[in-house]
Amino acid sequence: MLSSGKIFGKMDNDDIIKNIEEKYKDLNQDPNMYLKGLYHSKPVNYWEYIEVETLLSLQKPKTDFPDESIFIMYHQVTELLLKLITHEIKQVIDNPGIKTPVFKDKMERVNRYAGVLTASFSVMREGMDYEQYNQFRLALAPASGFQSAQFRFLEIYCTNLHLLTNTRVKEKMEAVTDIDTLFDQLYWKDAGVNPQTGKKSLMLQQFEDKYIDALKTAAHKYRGKTILNRFLALDQNDAEVQELRHALREFDHTYNVIWPLAHIKTAAYYLNSKGENKAATGGSEWQKYLHPSYQKRIFFPQLWTAEEKENWGK
Repeated sequence: MLSSGKIFGKMDNDDIIKNIEEKYKDLNQDPNMYLKGLYHSKPVNYWEYIEVETLLSLQKPKTDFPDESIFIMYHQVTELLLKLITHEIKQVIDNPGIKTPVFKDKMERVNRYAGVLTASFSVMREGMDYEQYNQFRLALAPASGFQSAQFRFLEIYCTNLHLLTNTRVKEKMEAVTDIDTLFDQLYWKDAGVNPQTGKKSLMLQQFEDKYIDALKTAAHKYRGKTILNRFLALDQNDAEVQELRHALREFDHTYNVIWPLAHIKTAAYYLNSKGENKAATGGSEWQKYLHPSYQKRIFFPQLWTAEEKENWGK
């Protein structure tokens, strides 16, 4: 059977017709029906293929401040960049036989997307009016970027779950610890639980109601099959593996240090530049939650020296 992903070289018209006939006969379909359908198909155009009108209609501000639209579009772009990263990472973790050069190529693509993600924070930091932002943000509570599920899925795809627990218990957790126990101690829950009362914020309650089951399902499915696991299973003496190692270190540092620092710099500008220390819309202690040196989220700790890990985010 012909693979839908097969790439053909130069072919004449007879070869093309023959391959089409073979493809649909293998599917127990009449090739002539599909050829007739192709004859009646309309040419593809850009605006329908990209769904431009739909895409441009997805901004629905809650206030009349013009810069709220910038805020929405920036976060929509962020979600698309996270989807690009996920798209490449899933191809690695869903393919246990992936070859090192392909693995490396995927991670280099991921690094390009992560670089755009980091650079894009200037849109937030320099592209919105200070007063407008601090007015329209009040209409967004308890919504928070914390509630972006793609962050959480990416973490599960990249590394072992015990490495994502909070700093208070991380040293006590192991890769074999049961998933429910690990989920109770995930670092990001610190942003939504009152340390004095143990009560969850509405922001965290909403997020868990919608996503916790899917996140746990992903954690079970990819336990032992993460990007970290795929890398550690390779021959570490191979020269191409060393190049992959470099790409993984770059992603780890960009995603878990450079990007959070860009985020906290932007948050500090809007929430604390005048010493006001405003609360985040989701109610989190944003200075602690966002700073990479606080929770030391490291996807691939085996790739870093003890000194590098000690100084993570500093």
